[in-house]
Amino acid sequence: MRTTLRFVSIFLIAWGVTISPAYISQAWAQGLDLSGGDGEPITIDAQGGVEWNQETQVFIASGPATATQGDMKIDADELRAYYRATSTGDSEVYRLDAIGNVKITSPGRIATGGHAVYDVDISVVVLKDGNPVKLISGADVITANSQLEFWENRQLAVARGDAQAVQADKRIRADVMTAHFKKDKTGKSQVELIEAFDNVRIDTDQEQVFSDRAAYNVPTGLARLTGSVKIKRGANQINGCSADIDLNTGVSRMHSCGGPDGGVTGTTSGAQAGANRSAAKPSTGSRRVHGVLSPTDRPGQKTGQKPAKN
Repeated sequence: MRTTLRFVSIFLIAWGVTISPAYISQAWAQGLDLSGGDGEPITIDAQGGVEWNQETQVFIASGPATATQGDMKIDADELRAYYRATSTGDSEVYRLDAIGNVKITSPGRIATGGHAVYDVDISVVVLKDGNPVKLISGADVITANSQLEFWENRQLAVARGDAQAVQADKRIRADVMTAHFKKDKTGKSQVELIEAFDNVRIDTDQEQVFSDRAAYNVPTGLARLTGSVKIKRGANQINGCSADIDLNTGVSRMHSCGGPDGGVTGTTSGAQAGANRSAAKPSTGSRRVHGVLSPTDRPGQKTGQKPAKN
């Protein structure tokens, strides 16, 4: 049975669901107060009307429509709330789909895309179809061609498919990227740590850095890179197994691999190329720092586990 709810308020006592319409800007708008899987209510407002399909147990809110739970808000052209009966005879929403011009906001974060699925049970939102999907958190902008996942309970975002993180003149690229958030005293979320996995590239105004993995501490500007590390600065290049880079000062430190065949190798331009390559090569078996690159215009001064796909 399909029922389009307009003009009247309907109270579904058996399921504990309240539907209350209102007249906004000469358009009928409906509001649904639904219990979420974690007990926190989900409120849905729609100017285009609300359709209740009892057979499939779904409410379809025509837009513009807004769903609110706590301090998170989802705006879209259409919202679909899937509900189920509980052991007490009430109902709860376990899934919320947002379709078309999706915008998700929470303190300190704004995300946009074309389609989102919110798994209420585990508090995870998957955002897709944004060409690319985008997350803005303060000065940090994270994009992905495939999808963005928001793990609210873990304060974690996962970007998949040509993921990029941009802040001022710094850009990090990778196949998969995670952003770890931390709330400040006002309750706003800020990016604290960015981890990058596979085909990692970091670009600054001075150099390009390549590796298999990277962990970037956003507040300090320090990055640790591991696996087939290559640092290019102009015509100069050094290679190694890991490196520490200060993205604020431009100082890069390359680490050797260890063992009899381990070490840092590199090429430089100019007449001193041979001498510089010789100086960069470590003694046999050494594991100390062997290569340091510093910017010429400014005197010198945690890598996690790759997440499984949801």
